Amino acid sequence: MSDQNPPFGLARNLTNYGDPDFARYLRFSMAKSMGISRASLAKPVVGIVNSFSEFNNCHRTVPELVAAVKRGVLAAGGLPLEFPTISLGEVFLNPTSLFFRNLMSMDTEEMIKGQPMDAVVLIGGCDKTVPAQLMGAVSAGLPTVQLVTGPMMTARWHGERLGACTDCRRFWAQFRAGAIDEKTIDEVEGNLATTAGTCAVMGTASTMASVAEALGMMLPGTAAIPAVHADRIRAAEASGAAALALARAGKTILDIITPRSIENALRVLLAIGGSTNAIIHLTAIAGRAGIDISLHRLNELSDTTPVLVDLKPTGSFYMEDLHAAGGIGAVLRELKPLLHLDCLTVSGNTLGERLSCLDQYVDHGVIRSLREPLQPQGCLVALFGTLAPDGAILKRAAASPQLFETTGRAVVFSSLQDLSQRIDDPELDVLPEDFLVLQNAGPFSESAMPEAGYLPIPQKLGRTGVKDMVRISDARMSGTAYGTVVLHVSPDASSGGPLGLVRNGDRIRLSIKERRLDLLVDDAVLASRRQKTSHASPAPARGYARLYRREIMQAQYGCDFDFLRKNPTRT
Repeated sequence: MSDQNPPFGLARNLTNYGDPDFARYLRFSMAKSMGISRASLAKPVVGIVNSFSEFNNCHRTVPELVAAVKRGVLAAGGLPLEFPTISLGEVFLNPTSLFFRNLMSMDTEEMIKGQPMDAVVLIGGCDKTVPAQLMGAVSAGLPTVQLVTGPMMTARWHGERLGACTDCRRFWAQFRAGAIDEKTIDEVEGNLATTAGTCAVMGTASTMASVAEALGMMLPGTAAIPAVHADRIRAAEASGAAALALARAGKTILDIITPRSIENALRVLLAIGGSTNAIIHLTAIAGRAGIDISLHRLNELSDTTPVLVDLKPTGSFYMEDLHAAGGIGAVLRELKPLLHLDCLTVSGNTLGERLSCLDQYVDHGVIRSLREPLQPQGCLVALFGTLAPDGAILKRAAASPQLFETTGRAVVFSSLQDLSQRIDDPELDVLPEDFLVLQNAGPFSESAMPEAGYLPIPQKLGRTGVKDMVRISDARMSGTAYGTVVLHVSPDASSGGPLGLVRNGDRIRLSIKERRLDLLVDDAVLASRRQKTSHASPAPARGYARLYRREIMQAQYGCDFDFLRKNPTRT
């Protein structure tokens, strides 16, 4: 027997028995046991990541999408082979899905690298699955196409349009404030999420889908297609054919994810009013390719990128409206003067070639023009200062402008448990102008950076009509949330950052204009507090939790594991 040069299809990545010819002979024998014909054995292989799980509501349609991808691969002359990986259902995981994102990326990377395939289609949708898949795929380095499950459709309740999960938070806030009763909140619960798919608003899942299309990693026009729309299935079929075409052209994911395409993705993130989580995820994806994202550069881009998309949680509409209005393609056309048009996409064309076609339909009620934006600057801003030496993030598009230049008294919660126990205490010493501060909820904490940064308004204030306050933490916030919330404070409190030194009554200054977040406490006082503060917590005894604690990085590095980045910082 003779080796193919170079090997492709099932002849790639042979199992090591010390005899390559025997390995190929044995593999083909076992492949034939699955009913694969000799003719099919000679075809290039497209692997299909199947992330279906009954613990992941966002992925209910994955089996149907897998079948459609297979049709596309077969029609294009390839052999499709699906394989499972970890699946991360956002609301079904403890302590948080971010804790497991890097584990899923490792699973995805090693299964792509270890198994014989010439290209891969990634199928995901839920918040952390798409970034995990892209992180792993970048490290694996094959021709790659991302396919998302798509957003839910909205529902109707008592004449009102509802969609998960911004409306979840709106009604929960009303319930906490005593404005609606338990019977009503139970009815709302059954009408918020009524179809398959990811959240119906511009939360993290929809943001990452939009970012993936902006990166060039998804077929044009496929980010916003609703999960239950027939076009979603047709997009899956086309994705299978596109993956095989990339393999034949010799174009890998590293030809598509470049410094310039990363900047395109940041522009789109800022223009769509996207989730703060996307900064962490995009930073981690870029880090796998050896690309650094600077929060100072983020501010430069934000200052010159207006908000164009009027979607919840910062606007009025839902993802199905974005799809009908022209999708991410329409956003890209509006942003065209600001984009790097030479970036390659999985369609085989450059972004400029994609956008050179005649203008298609766009509903400017949903997607504003570059000349008449919703807001003149981007949705996110990075803050620096004595409280956040390495940066923090605020979603200004979802915040109250009257709170942008303020100084307030700190009301401190030392942990998630402390927050839960005291936030609704009638005796809590808190005023509307105070700053709520949550400590020990960052990446180095035992809670592994949960979406707890959206601190609830204390019940006694909520019942008086207070709807927003400055809230500061080292945690994350759901992309479906809103308010004047400062997140990702770095270094985090659990690793010894200054956030852990804040005490009740301290004064904190927030300035969006100056990009500052400062703790107004003398250095000598902070030094004394530091000597008396212990941040160390016992390392987990074993398993993945131990690996997480040893390798996790701060938010400005995407909370990736150091050893998984292209350029690790530790030896």
